Amino acid sequence: MSNHFSADNLRFPGDDTRLDLTDVFAFRSAEHPGRTVLIIDSNPTVRPPIELPATVITSRDFHPDAVYRINIDNDGDAQADVAFTFTFSELVNGVQTGTVHHASGTQARETGPAGEELTASVPVSFDAMAQPVDAGGIRVFAGARSEPFFADIEGALHGFQWTGHDDLAGNNVLSIVLVVPDDMLGGGPVIGVWATISLPQDGTFRQMDRGGNPTINPFITPDGEKDLYNSRQPVDDVANYLGPWSKVLEKGGYPPDEARQGALMFLPDVLRYDRSRPVAYPNGRHPTDDVYSFRFAWLTNGKVPPTGLTPHDDLLNAFPYLGQPNP
Repeated sequence: MSNHFSADNLRFPGDDTRLDLTDVFAFRSAEHPGRTVLIIDSNPTVRPPIELPATVITSRDFHPDAVYRINIDNDGDAQADVAFTFTFSELVNGVQTGTVHHASGTQARETGPAGEELTASVPVSFDAMAQPVDAGGIRVFAGARSEPFFADIEGALHGFQWTGHDDLAGNNVLSIVLVVPDDMLGGGPVIGVWATISLPQDGTFRQMDRGGNPTINPFITPDGEKDLYNSRQPVDDVANYLGPWSKVLEKGGYPPDEARQGALMFLPDVLRYDRSRPVAYPNGRHPTDDVYSFRFAWLTNGKVPPTGLTPHDDLLNAFPYLGQPNP
């Protein structure tokens, strides 16, 4: 699992698949020089390794009350300096549309949609026909795509005896894909990226899920504390998690000083990306990066070997980059 089933007890946040943020990607656009690709995935079709209550919502649309958000930190303080927020209409007769806002400066730290409305007419694609929209200098897509994350979950659950089977193959996610001019993200080459999904509650927004780095919350945060982790902000991560994460790495075989440095590689939980260097996780993240093998090697100081799996073969070289949805 990347960040699938990121609530407590291997549940979905709010018992709703639409609120489960699964992956964040950031890489250079090969098609468009001077532009960065940002992708967030949610609403996975894969089932968890436990039975879920019948009350879990598994609707295949974007949540019409939720705010899906991509945050960009361009000065290294783990706070948003640029934000793209996405809200969606109700699903009516199989049709749903999205609205995109772009905010910068202090507006980027507001919890709801803020800043300039770039477009209110992004069609959500539920079939193989991708329908991108160009607005405000960006290109945006929203809709169903083939799950890009690849992992041998069964092997991880049984002592890292890799089975060679990709348990995510053939599944789908709902994706939001952006191609953004570099200057909209900040003047320097280094950015930090994370995403959130929030719901309105009592006049504000309750953050239901968040993520920057893959395979963090499901593996690092103890059960009973995952919902709390999802509600917090990256700016507080070092204070909240440096001690606990260092202890996890010590148990994995690191000396204390190395464990602390290892924890700081991913604290705060922001996907760091130096756009002047080739993308390869943990410098940004491309859908072909084997983050599952990387995470277990990091957790065990190199003791767990790679899974041997390869990226999904339906990835595209052009927008929207992720494969067509599976039947």
